[in-house]
Amino acid sequence: MSIIVEKPGLLTTIQDTGRTGYGKDGVSITGAMDRPAHMIANWLVGNTGQEPTLEITLSGFAVEFTADCWIAVTGGQLTPVVNGQLLPMWRPVYVRKGSRLSFKKVESGCRAYLAVAGGWQVPSVMGSASTYLRAGIGGQNGRALREGDILSTSSGQLMPPKLSIEPDRMISLHTVSWQVSSLLLPSQTGKPVIRIIPGREWGDFSTASQQSLLEENYRVTPQSDRMGYRLSGSVLELKSARDYLSEAVAHGTIQVPADGQPIILMADRQTLGGYAKIAQVISLDLPVMAQLAPGDYVRFEMVSIGEAQQWYGTWVRELRVLRRMIEQKLKDLHS
Repeated sequence: MSIIVEKPGLLTTIQDTGRTGYGKDGVSITGAMDRPAHMIANWLVGNTGQEPTLEITLSGFAVEFTADCWIAVTGGQLTPVVNGQLLPMWRPVYVRKGSRLSFKKVESGCRAYLAVAGGWQVPSVMGSASTYLRAGIGGQNGRALREGDILSTSSGQLMPPKLSIEPDRMISLHTVSWQVSSLLLPSQTGKPVIRIIPGREWGDFSTASQQSLLEENYRVTPQSDRMGYRLSGSVLELKSARDYLSEAVAHGTIQVPADGQPIILMADRQTLGGYAKIAQVISLDLPVMAQLAPGDYVRFEMVSIGEAQQWYGTWVRELRVLRRMIEQKLKDLHS
């Protein structure tokens, strides 16, 4: 089975959970910006969670399916539509050959994930199919999708649904009565409060700057991308000017360059950074950051490492339960 890209949208790339073990060589992990949405999309179509998905940024993306298949769309609400019919998100959907899927407008969030049963069939580079745009590797020849691209899929485990009407009279899509509850998902609306822990150089910043980071709104600027979110707000200043040695940085590290405007490092971040690190976004809130678009505002709240670890542990356990529930529901489709 394959799809034909009719419109590539603003930015659509192939992503999985990223390539690890090459940081010493200067190769970024990359991978899906919203990891839980990526994994859940895969689980909903019977995949393991490691298979590649399409990461669709904002609107304008459209494809045609060349065969019947199971798909799932998760992440931000970008209004997916199949042949004029609204496609239900966060659940498995069976679409028919010749169907056209498009994303109309942004209701909330910034990135959606499209999974297909079996996963997208692309070469693995350094153990990952993720597109690393700056290095030109992975995904579809190391680049974003273009009009006319044809993507093939591997064989999926899900069988066609039991249908009560003849194939030639079939509507464009067939779905199930259940979906992943929004109560299990990070909030993507309003002005989210992103939880942080102190960075290595937190104490090097003035008290006024520390207060500004925790008490004021910061806006996501148009210069933000998969490498980093550049924020605009009150200037963050060091107690005294100094230089820092470049050292390892992580997904969610908040660096402050000379202009005093914070940068949150994201999936395509560099492996080393020489700016002062004022804070670190906790892992649980990285998916929330990933769904912010230019112009959105964000606030920060300081928490302890212990709290962050406890919340993350609870979230991981909830995801494991969710996966088992989805697996049982998929078995019930054919019982």
